[in-house]
Amino acid sequence: MSLRASVSECLRDWEELQGGFQHVQESHKLYKQKLEELTKLQDGISSSIARQKKQLKELSLAFKNCKSSVTAEQEESIREIQSLIKERQSIFFEMEAYLPKKNGLYLSLVLGNVNVTLLSKQAKFAYKDEYEKFKLYLTIILLIISFSCRFLLNSRVTDAVFNFLLVWYYCTLTIRECILITNGSRIKGWWVFHHYVSTFLSGVMLTWPDGVMYQMFRNQFLSFSMYQSFVQFLQYYYQSGCLYRLRALGERHNMDLTVEGFQSWMWRGLTFLLPFLFFGQFWQLYNAVTLFRLAQHPQCKEWQVLMCGLPFFVLFVGNFTTTLRVVQQKFQNQNRDAKAE
Repeated sequence: MSLRASVSECLRDWEELQGGFQHVQESHKLYKQKLEELTKLQDGISSSIARQKKQLKELSLAFKNCKSSVTAEQEESIREIQSLIKERQSIFFEMEAYLPKKNGLYLSLVLGNVNVTLLSKQAKFAYKDEYEKFKLYLTIILLIISFSCRFLLNSRVTDAVFNFLLVWYYCTLTIRECILITNGSRIKGWWVFHHYVSTFLSGVMLTWPDGVMYQMFRNQFLSFSMYQSFVQFLQYYYQSGCLYRLRALGERHNMDLTVEGFQSWMWRGLTFLLPFLFFGQFWQLYNAVTLFRLAQHPQCKEWQVLMCGLPFFVLFVGNFTTTLRVVQQKFQNQNRDAKAE
C-alpha cells in the first residue's frame, strides 16, 4: 500500500515538474525574443546617436565658418544653439553608457571583442564599488608587504613576490578602468595613463637581479612604496566620503571614481592632502635622480637601473604638472569670481 502511494506521489510530482518545465520553456522562448528585440533596438539607437553627433559636428563647423558674416541677433541665436549642442553631447555620453560599444585597443588585446557594457545602474554602481574596494584592500596588503620586506625580510624572493603583486595590481587596475570608462566613468587621461607607466616600472623592478646596484636602491624603493600605499589609503578614505556627499547633492556623477591624485572637486575639505601628494611626487623625482646617478656608477651593468629611472621621472612630471594645473585653475576661477563680484 505504501509502495503504491509512493509511486502515485512520484507520478504526481512528475506531472507538476512537466507543467513547470513547459512554463520555463515558454519563458525562455519569450526571453530570447525580447533579447533579439533589445539588440535591434540598441543597434538602432546607436546608429541614430552616431548620425546625430556627426550632424551636430558638421553644424558646429558651419557656424564657425559663417561667424564673420552674421548679425548681432543671429550671433546670439548661434551662441544659444552652440550651448545646446554642448549640452546634447553630454546627454549622448549618458545614453552611450547604456549601449554596447566596440572595445578600445587595450581591451580588445586583453579580452577580445567581448561586450563589457553593463546595462543597469545597479550593475554599473556595483562594479564601480567593487573596483574601489579592490583598490582599498590591495593598498592595505601592499603596505603590509612593503613594511615586511623593508624591516623584517631581506630576501630577493620576497621582493620579487612584492613586485609581482604590483605588476598584477596595476595590470588589473588598467583593465577595470577601461571597463569603467566604457560604462560612463569620467576618468581623466593622466590618471589612467600613469597606471600603465607604473605597470612598466613594476615589471622592470621584478626583473632587476640581486646585486650591488639593487641593494643600494632597495630600501629607498621599499620606503617609497610604504609611503605611497599610506597616501593612497588616505586618498581613498577621504575621497570616497567626499564623493558620497557630492553625489547626494547632485554635484558629481554616480560613476566618478577615487584617484591617486588631486582633482577640482576635492577642494571641498580635501586640500589637506596636497602636502602629502607633493611630498610623494618629489620623492618620485628623488628616486629618478638616485637611479640616474646609479646608472653612472662604475659597477653598474644592469639595464634596469636606467629603465626604472625614466618611469619615475615620467611619473613625477605627469603627477606634478597635473596637480599643479588643477591648483592653478582653481585660483584663476576664484580670482575671476572675486572680480565679478
